[in-house]
Amino acid sequence: MASCSLEKLEVYQLAERLADDVWNIVLKWPKLAQDTVGKQLIRACDSIGANIAEGSGKGTFADNRRYVRTARGSLDES
Repeated sequence: MASCSLEKLEVYQLAERLADDVWNIVLKWPKLAQDTVGKQLIRACDSIGANIAEGSGKGTFADNRRYVRTARGSLDES
């Protein structure tokens, strides 16, 4: 698998920006909303970039593909 700096991947940059934006939005919500749906939304958004990063560090295409699919699932959940 070709090596690429994680920070140079546009999809990773977008995932990190999304997670930061969601954090900023959720922090403005009322406490009850933050503690329920807000936490779930933050976990899902944070998971996107985390799974892209995890997959890019794996040695095989199959491992990378599995993590990217998990990232896609987190994006869909978000």
